Amino acid sequence: MRVLLTTYAERTHFLMMVPLAWALRTAGHDVRVAVQPKLAGTVTGAGLTAVPVGHDRDLWDLLRRTGPEHLFGVETGWPAPYDTAAMSTPDWDHVLRGYRDIAVRWHKTSNVPLITDLVAFARWWQPDLVLWEPTTYAGAIAAKACGAAHGRVLIGEDVFGLTRDHFLRLRPPGAPDPLGDWLGAYAGKYGGEFSEDMVTGQFTVDQLPASLRHRANLTHVPMRYVNYGGAAVVPDWLSTPPEKPRIALTMGLTAHDRTGGYPVDLQDVLDAVEGLDVELVATVTPETRLSRVPKGTRLVPFVPLTPLLATCSAAIHHGGVGTLASTALRGIPQLILPWDVDQPTLGARLAARDAGICIHATEATTDGIRAALTRLLAEPAFAKGAADLREEFLALPAPNEVADRLADRRHEG
Repeated sequence: MRVLLTTYAERTHFLMMVPLAWALRTAGHDVRVAVQPKLAGTVTGAGLTAVPVGHDRDLWDLLRRTGPEHLFGVETGWPAPYDTAAMSTPDWDHVLRGYRDIAVRWHKTSNVPLITDLVAFARWWQPDLVLWEPTTYAGAIAAKACGAAHGRVLIGEDVFGLTRDHFLRLRPPGAPDPLGDWLGAYAGKYGGEFSEDMVTGQFTVDQLPASLRHRANLTHVPMRYVNYGGAAVVPDWLSTPPEKPRIALTMGLTAHDRTGGYPVDLQDVLDAVEGLDVELVATVTPETRLSRVPKGTRLVPFVPLTPLLATCSAAIHHGGVGTLASTALRGIPQLILPWDVDQPTLGARLAARDAGICIHATEATTDGIRAALTRLLAEPAFAKGAADLREEFLALPAPNEVADRLADRRHEG
């Protein structure tokens, strides 16, 4: 089977697709990954075959130029219409306005540079299956153009599917569909017509267990999350067991890459841990400015997450799905300091099952962080909740099992 994976040039999104790509490759399938040229080296560095398509475009720079409203990294949470995913009674006008804005400013900006070349490659190579990151609609367009089966690989909570559920339920007869009209225009250009699978795929690969997600009304293929963070070397000091309980601190890469900073003051976090009988390992960028480094704190620019967590008693992080899932798979309690997109929702759900504590980044204080971390280390309920969450993750099918299931999808195009 020929399998084509594609995502716009967002490195963290690609990394979450790598384990499934490996599983498909080791199952004997021919796997190619179509990305913009600047991401090709990341693809080949993961041991996969890259197909450069389109041209590079700095999505976040272009979005900033269009105005400050509804930008990731400027406002917390999701931009409209995707904020409706968590609403009990969303408003039709709000959803429609959001689609009109996002279809132009986000989805067109990230997808248009890929579409022409991606369709040309798909028509030439004739994949049996196309797998796409949930906002890389160029993948759905290419699948429609070449007649391949296709589905989404989620990189977090499915706010896109949930929002589409609300849109279809609320839409009055004859009302506009900005996203559908845009996708339909491309389908018509290549000899087809719009269908709902161009928005949400014929199926959806979901890497979160039931307690952490809210499913859209779609066909889901559950898959266990497997951590992959790129090429890495395990430092020698990780082979020595810590003398005190070790705490990992990481706030991810995305926020710093977009804004040049973190949503919480890292100095406050370091100060919160000072005085506790623990060792703190903090991964920070070299550009981070700190007034002081408390005793018992080790600063590192990067360390592979899975080997680090294997030595830790707890973790403090931003609630990004990859970090959250990697920590959950180690079965240790988590202190989540979320800020935007699905981080607050995932953090709240994790806290609800006693696998950790969630404090929104805008409300995090030195005293609050210290008190929460003290509880995580002292109260048995958190250790049990973390262990139970680990078992829930491990119960999901491994990528190798999912690769076998996806082989049966080739006839759905």
